[in-house]
Amino acid sequence: MLEQLGNRAETVEKPVSPNPLFDRSSQVPSSTAEKARTAVKRAMADRSLDIKDELTRLDLEEMELVFSGRDEICTCWFDFEDRPSFTPALLNDISKVQQTLRTTYEKSDPRANKLKYLVWASRMPGVWNLGGDLSLFADLIRTQNRDKLREYAYRVVREGYANWTNLNLPIITVALIQGDALGGGFEAALSSNLIVAERSAKFGLPEILFSLFPGMGAYSFLSRRIAPGRAERMIMSGRLYSAEELYELGVVDVLADDGRGEEALHQYIAKNDRRHAAHRAIFQARQRINPVTLKEMMDITDMWVDTAMTLEETDLKKMGRLVSAQDRRRERVLKSA
Repeated sequence: MLEQLGNRAETVEKPVSPNPLFDRSSQVPSSTAEKARTAVKRAMADRSLDIKDELTRLDLEEMELVFSGRDEICTCWFDFEDRPSFTPALLNDISKVQQTLRTTYEKSDPRANKLKYLVWASRMPGVWNLGGDLSLFADLIRTQNRDKLREYAYRVVREGYANWTNLNLPIITVALIQGDALGGGFEAALSSNLIVAERSAKFGLPEILFSLFPGMGAYSFLSRRIAPGRAERMIMSGRLYSAEELYELGVVDVLADDGRGEEALHQYIAKNDRRHAAHRAIFQARQRINPVTLKEMMDITDMWVDTAMTLEETDLKKMGRLVSAQDRRRERVLKSA
Protein backbone atom coordinates (compact mmCIF):
# COMPACT_ATOMS: atom_id res chain seq x y z
CA MET A 1 0.00 0.00 0.00
CA LEU A 2 2.74 2.42 1.00
CA GLU A 3 4.60 1.55 -2.14
CA GLN A 4 1.55 2.34 -4.25
CA LEU A 5 1.07 5.69 -2.53
CA GLY A 6 4.71 6.48 -3.19
CA ASN A 7 4.27 5.73 -6.86
CA ARG A 8 1.20 7.97 -6.97
CA ALA A 9 3.11 10.80 -5.31
CA GLU A 10 5.88 10.47 -7.85
CA THR A 11 3.28 10.62 -10.58
CA VAL A 12 1.75 13.78 -9.18
CA GLU A 13 5.08 15.47 -8.57
CA LYS A 14 6.39 14.70 -12.04
CA PRO A 15 6.36 17.98 -14.02
CA VAL A 16 3.90 18.20 -16.83
CA SER A 17 5.48 18.48 -20.31
CA PRO A 18 5.32 22.12 -21.40
CA ASN A 19 3.19 23.25 -24.32
CA PRO A 20 5.63 24.28 -27.01
CA LEU A 21 3.26 27.04 -28.09
CA PHE A 22 3.66 28.87 -24.77
CA ASP A 23 7.00 27.74 -23.43
CA ARG A 24 9.69 30.35 -24.11
CA SER A 25 12.39 27.72 -23.73
CA SER A 26 11.07 25.98 -26.83
CA GLN A 27 11.52 29.04 -29.04
CA VAL A 28 14.23 29.04 -31.70
CA PRO A 29 17.54 30.68 -30.82
CA SER A 30 17.60 34.43 -31.39
CA SER A 31 20.20 34.15 -34.15
CA THR A 32 18.03 31.68 -36.02
CA ALA A 33 14.95 33.87 -35.54
CA GLU A 34 16.83 36.87 -36.85
CA LYS A 35 17.88 34.92 -39.92
CA ALA A 36 14.26 33.93 -40.48
CA ARG A 37 13.09 37.53 -40.22
CA THR A 38 15.81 38.63 -42.63
CA ALA A 39 14.74 35.94 -45.09
CA VAL A 40 11.13 37.13 -44.89
CA LYS A 41 12.17 40.75 -45.49
CA ARG A 42 14.30 39.69 -48.43
CA ALA A 43 11.44 37.70 -49.89
CA MET A 44 9.12 40.69 -49.51
CA ALA A 45 11.67 42.93 -51.21
CA ASP A 46 11.99 40.43 -54.05
CA ARG A 47 8.24 40.56 -54.53
CA SER A 48 8.09 44.37 -54.44
CA LEU A 49 7.61 46.24 -57.69
CA ASP A 50 10.59 47.87 -59.36
CA ILE A 51 9.96 51.46 -60.45
CA LYS A 52 12.11 51.25 -63.55
CA ASP A 53 10.45 48.03 -64.71
CA GLU A 54 6.96 49.37 -64.08
CA LEU A 55 7.56 52.66 -65.89
CA THR A 56 9.29 51.14 -68.90
CA ARG A 57 6.30 48.82 -69.41
CA LEU A 58 4.02 51.80 -70.03
CA ASP A 59 2.56 52.30 -73.50
CA LEU A 60 3.25 56.00 -74.07
CA GLU A 61 2.31 57.98 -77.19
CA GLU A 62 4.22 61.26 -76.83
CA MET A 63 6.83 60.56 -74.21
CA GLU A 64 10.04 58.58 -73.85
CA LEU A 65 11.45 57.58 -70.44
CA VAL A 66 15.20 57.38 -69.85
CA PHE A 67 16.86 56.32 -66.59
CA SER A 68 20.32 57.46 -65.53
CA GLY A 69 22.49 57.99 -62.47
CA ARG A 70 22.19 54.41 -61.20
CA ASP A 71 18.47 54.65 -61.98
CA GLU A 72 18.06 57.52 -59.51
CA ILE A 73 16.95 59.89 -62.28
CA CYS A 74 14.00 59.30 -64.59
CA THR A 75 13.79 61.80 -67.45
CA CYS A 76 10.41 62.03 -69.16
CA TRP A 77 11.15 63.36 -72.64
CA PHE A 78 8.25 65.00 -74.46
CA ASP A 79 8.29 63.46 -77.94
CA PHE A 80 5.54 65.41 -79.66
CA GLU A 81 3.60 63.70 -82.43
CA ASP A 82 1.90 66.92 -83.43
CA ARG A 83 1.91 70.50 -82.14
CA PRO A 84 4.35 70.86 -79.17
CA SER A 85 1.67 71.52 -76.58
CA PHE A 86 -0.31 69.71 -73.90
CA THR A 87 -2.48 67.64 -76.19
CA PRO A 88 -4.86 65.06 -74.69
CA ALA A 89 -2.35 62.35 -75.72
CA LEU A 90 0.50 63.99 -73.79
CA LEU A 91 -1.74 64.53 -70.78
CA ASN A 92 -2.58 60.81 -70.89
CA ASP A 93 1.12 59.97 -70.81
CA ILE A 94 1.81 62.28 -67.87
CA SER A 95 -1.12 60.79 -65.98
CA LYS A 96 0.15 57.25 -66.61
CA VAL A 97 3.61 58.11 -65.29
CA GLN A 98 2.26 59.81 -62.17
CA GLN A 99 -0.22 57.06 -61.35
CA THR A 100 2.33 54.29 -61.94
CA LEU A 101 4.79 55.96 -59.58
CA ARG A 102 2.16 56.24 -56.86
CA THR A 103 1.02 52.63 -57.28
CA THR A 104 4.58 51.28 -57.33
CA TYR A 105 5.49 53.05 -54.12
CA GLU A 106 2.32 51.82 -52.43
CA LYS A 107 3.11 48.20 -53.28
CA SER A 108 6.86 48.28 -52.67
CA ASP A 109 9.36 48.56 -49.88
CA PRO A 110 10.36 52.27 -50.10
CA ARG A 111 13.93 51.34 -49.20
CA ALA A 112 14.19 49.24 -52.36
CA ASN A 113 13.32 52.15 -54.64
CA LYS A 114 16.23 54.16 -56.02
CA LEU A 115 14.39 56.98 -57.78
CA LYS A 116 15.22 60.45 -56.46
CA TYR A 117 14.49 62.81 -59.37
CA LEU A 118 11.63 62.96 -61.86
CA VAL A 119 12.68 65.21 -64.75
CA TRP A 120 10.48 66.72 -67.48
CA ALA A 121 12.31 67.55 -70.72
CA SER A 122 11.64 67.93 -74.45
CA ARG A 123 13.07 66.22 -77.54
CA MET A 124 12.08 69.13 -79.81
CA PRO A 125 15.01 71.49 -80.42
CA GLY A 126 14.27 75.00 -79.22
CA VAL A 127 10.90 74.08 -77.68
CA TRP A 128 10.09 72.73 -74.24
CA ASN A 129 6.32 73.16 -74.45
CA LEU A 130 4.15 75.87 -76.00
CA GLY A 131 1.25 75.37 -73.62
CA GLY A 132 -2.40 74.43 -73.77
CA ASP A 133 -4.18 72.96 -76.77
CA LEU A 134 -5.32 76.32 -78.22
CA SER A 135 -7.05 74.73 -81.18
CA LEU A 136 -9.17 72.65 -78.81
CA PHE A 137 -9.85 75.71 -76.65
CA ALA A 138 -11.11 77.73 -79.62
CA ASP A 139 -13.44 74.94 -80.75
CA LEU A 140 -14.92 74.45 -77.27
CA ILE A 141 -15.38 78.19 -76.75
CA ARG A 142 -17.12 78.63 -80.10
CA THR A 143 -19.53 75.82 -79.27
CA GLN A 144 -19.84 77.06 -75.67
CA ASN A 145 -18.91 73.61 -74.38
CA ARG A 146 -18.12 74.71 -70.85
CA ASP A 147 -18.04 71.20 -69.39
CA LYS A 148 -15.42 69.88 -71.81
CA LEU A 149 -13.22 72.94 -71.37
CA ARG A 150 -13.41 72.64 -67.59
CA GLU A 151 -12.68 68.91 -67.81
CA TYR A 152 -9.47 69.61 -69.76
CA ALA A 153 -8.43 72.41 -67.39
CA TYR A 154 -9.12 70.38 -64.24
CA ARG A 155 -7.00 67.57 -65.60
CA VAL A 156 -4.06 69.90 -66.21
CA VAL A 157 -4.48 71.38 -62.74
CA ARG A 158 -4.51 67.99 -61.00
CA GLU A 159 -1.33 66.91 -62.77
CA GLY A 160 0.39 70.23 -62.08
CA TYR A 161 -0.58 70.08 -58.41
CA ALA A 162 0.73 66.52 -58.15
CA ASN A 163 4.04 67.64 -59.63
CA TRP A 164 4.24 70.61 -57.22
CA THR A 165 3.73 68.28 -54.23
CA ASN A 166 6.25 65.65 -55.47
CA LEU A 167 3.31 63.23 -55.89
CA ASN A 168 3.66 62.93 -52.08
CA LEU A 169 6.66 60.68 -52.70
CA PRO A 170 10.33 60.97 -51.61
CA ILE A 171 11.36 62.45 -54.96
CA ILE A 172 12.21 65.88 -56.38
CA THR A 173 10.50 67.05 -59.57
CA VAL A 174 12.60 68.95 -62.13
CA ALA A 175 11.83 70.95 -65.27
CA LEU A 176 14.79 70.79 -67.66
CA ILE A 177 14.14 73.69 -70.03
CA GLN A 178 16.21 73.55 -73.23
CA GLY A 179 13.78 75.55 -75.34
CA ASP A 180 10.86 77.93 -75.05
CA ALA A 181 8.24 77.37 -72.35
CA LEU A 182 5.20 79.52 -73.13
CA GLY A 183 1.70 79.77 -71.70
CA GLY A 184 0.75 76.44 -70.18
CA GLY A 185 4.32 75.30 -70.83
CA PHE A 186 5.59 77.97 -68.44
CA GLU A 187 2.87 77.00 -65.95
CA ALA A 188 3.98 73.37 -66.09
CA ALA A 189 7.62 74.30 -65.59
CA LEU A 190 6.68 76.39 -62.55
CA SER A 191 4.98 73.35 -60.98
CA SER A 192 8.33 71.58 -60.61
CA ASN A 193 10.40 71.85 -57.43
CA LEU A 194 13.51 72.71 -59.42
CA ILE A 195 13.87 74.57 -62.74
CA VAL A 196 17.04 74.12 -64.80
CA ALA A 197 17.12 76.32 -67.92
CA GLU A 198 19.54 76.97 -70.75
CA ARG A 199 20.34 80.62 -71.49
CA SER A 200 18.57 80.79 -74.85
CA ALA A 201 15.26 79.52 -73.44
CA LYS A 202 12.37 81.96 -73.45
CA PHE A 203 9.47 82.07 -71.01
CA GLY A 204 6.18 83.90 -71.26
CA LEU A 205 2.47 84.01 -70.55
CA PRO A 206 0.86 85.37 -73.75
CA GLU A 207 -2.77 84.70 -72.77
CA ILE A 208 -3.48 88.38 -72.12
CA LEU A 209 -2.91 89.02 -75.84
CA PHE A 210 -6.22 87.30 -76.60
CA SER A 211 -8.07 88.68 -73.53
CA LEU A 212 -7.46 85.65 -71.31
CA PHE A 213 -5.13 84.85 -68.42
CA PRO A 214 -3.11 81.74 -67.47
CA GLY A 215 -5.60 79.90 -65.28
CA MET A 216 -4.06 76.49 -64.62
CA GLY A 217 -1.40 77.23 -62.03
CA ALA A 218 0.74 80.15 -63.18
CA TYR A 219 -0.56 82.68 -60.65
CA SER A 220 -0.36 80.19 -57.77
CA PHE A 221 3.10 78.83 -58.54
CA LEU A 222 4.71 82.07 -59.66
CA SER A 223 3.51 84.02 -56.62
CA ARG A 224 5.17 81.39 -54.38
CA ARG A 225 8.51 81.99 -56.08
CA ILE A 226 8.48 85.78 -56.37
CA ALA A 227 6.47 88.67 -54.91
CA PRO A 228 2.78 88.45 -55.91
CA GLY A 229 2.85 91.99 -57.33
CA ARG A 230 5.79 91.14 -59.58
CA ALA A 231 4.08 87.90 -60.62
CA GLU A 232 0.94 89.82 -61.54
CA ARG A 233 2.89 92.33 -63.63
CA MET A 234 4.57 89.46 -65.45
CA ILE A 235 1.21 87.85 -66.21
CA MET A 236 -0.35 91.12 -67.42
CA SER A 237 2.62 92.11 -69.57
CA GLY A 238 2.32 89.22 -72.04
CA ARG A 239 6.03 89.67 -72.85
CA LEU A 240 8.80 87.10 -73.19
CA TYR A 241 11.46 86.71 -70.51
CA SER A 242 14.91 85.23 -70.93
CA ALA A 243 16.16 82.41 -68.73
CA GLU A 244 18.78 84.78 -67.35
CA GLU A 245 16.13 87.35 -66.33
CA LEU A 246 14.15 84.68 -64.51
CA TYR A 247 17.30 83.36 -62.86
CA GLU A 248 17.97 86.83 -61.44
CA LEU A 249 14.36 86.99 -60.21
CA GLY A 250 14.67 83.61 -58.51
CA VAL A 251 12.23 81.78 -60.78
CA VAL A 252 14.91 79.67 -62.50
CA ASP A 253 17.10 77.75 -60.03
CA VAL A 254 19.98 76.62 -62.25
CA LEU A 255 21.17 78.57 -65.30
CA ALA A 256 23.09 76.56 -67.90
CA ASP A 257 24.93 77.39 -71.09
CA ASP A 258 23.17 76.37 -74.29
CA GLY A 259 23.51 72.68 -75.02
CA ARG A 260 24.67 71.93 -71.49
CA GLY A 261 21.38 71.72 -69.62
CA GLU A 262 21.60 67.99 -68.97
CA GLU A 263 25.20 68.33 -67.85
CA ALA A 264 24.27 71.15 -65.46
CA LEU A 265 21.44 69.09 -64.01
CA HIS A 266 23.68 66.07 -63.42
CA GLN A 267 26.33 68.29 -61.85
CA TYR A 268 23.71 69.75 -59.53
CA ILE A 269 22.51 66.27 -58.56
CA ALA A 270 26.05 64.97 -57.99
CA LYS A 271 26.96 68.00 -55.87
CA ASN A 272 23.85 67.63 -53.74
CA ASP A 273 23.64 63.84 -53.62
CA ARG A 274 23.96 63.67 -49.83
CA ARG A 275 21.60 66.62 -49.40
CA HIS A 276 18.69 65.09 -51.28
CA ALA A 277 16.61 64.55 -48.14
CA ALA A 278 17.35 68.09 -46.94
CA HIS A 279 16.44 69.61 -50.30
CA ARG A 280 13.22 67.62 -50.39
CA ALA A 281 12.40 68.87 -46.89
CA ILE A 282 13.05 72.46 -47.99
CA PHE A 283 10.60 72.09 -50.87
CA GLN A 284 8.08 70.63 -48.44
CA ALA A 285 8.68 73.57 -46.11
CA ARG A 286 7.98 75.95 -49.02
CA GLN A 287 4.64 74.23 -49.48
CA ARG A 288 3.95 74.28 -45.73
CA ILE A 289 4.77 77.96 -45.20
CA ASN A 290 3.05 79.27 -48.32
CA PRO A 291 0.84 76.40 -49.46
CA VAL A 292 -0.78 75.92 -52.83
CA THR A 293 -3.97 73.93 -52.46
CA LEU A 294 -5.82 72.00 -55.11
CA LYS A 295 -8.98 73.91 -54.21
CA GLU A 296 -7.23 77.23 -54.83
CA MET A 297 -6.12 76.04 -58.25
CA MET A 298 -9.56 74.66 -59.11
CA ASP A 299 -11.24 77.92 -58.08
CA ILE A 300 -8.91 79.94 -60.31
CA THR A 301 -9.53 77.48 -63.13
CA ASP A 302 -13.27 78.06 -62.78
CA MET A 303 -12.59 81.80 -63.21
CA TRP A 304 -10.50 80.98 -66.29
CA VAL A 305 -13.32 78.92 -67.82
CA ASP A 306 -15.87 81.67 -67.12
CA THR A 307 -13.59 84.24 -68.76
CA ALA A 308 -12.86 81.98 -71.73
CA MET A 309 -16.56 81.58 -72.40
CA THR A 310 -16.84 85.34 -72.91
CA LEU A 311 -14.12 85.60 -75.59
CA GLU A 312 -15.21 87.22 -78.82
CA GLU A 313 -14.43 86.04 -82.33
CA THR A 314 -11.61 88.58 -82.66
CA ASP A 315 -9.94 87.01 -79.62
CA LEU A 316 -10.40 83.51 -80.99
CA LYS A 317 -8.82 84.59 -84.28
CA LYS A 318 -5.79 85.83 -82.37
CA MET A 319 -5.67 82.45 -80.67
CA GLY A 320 -5.83 80.82 -84.08
CA ARG A 321 -2.89 82.88 -85.31
CA LEU A 322 -0.83 81.59 -82.37
CA VAL A 323 -1.80 78.04 -83.34
CA SER A 324 -0.62 78.68 -86.90
CA ALA A 325 2.65 80.11 -85.58
CA GLN A 326 3.16 76.99 -83.48
CA ASP A 327 2.54 74.79 -86.51
CA ARG A 328 5.02 76.75 -88.64
CA ARG A 329 7.60 76.51 -85.91
CA ARG A 330 7.18 72.76 -85.68
CA GLU A 331 7.54 72.43 -89.46
CA ARG A 332 10.79 74.44 -89.41
CA VAL A 333 12.19 72.23 -86.67
CA LEU A 334 11.27 69.06 -88.54
CA LYS A 335 12.85 70.34 -91.77
CA SER A 336 16.07 71.33 -90.01
CA ALA A 337 16.22 67.94 -88.34
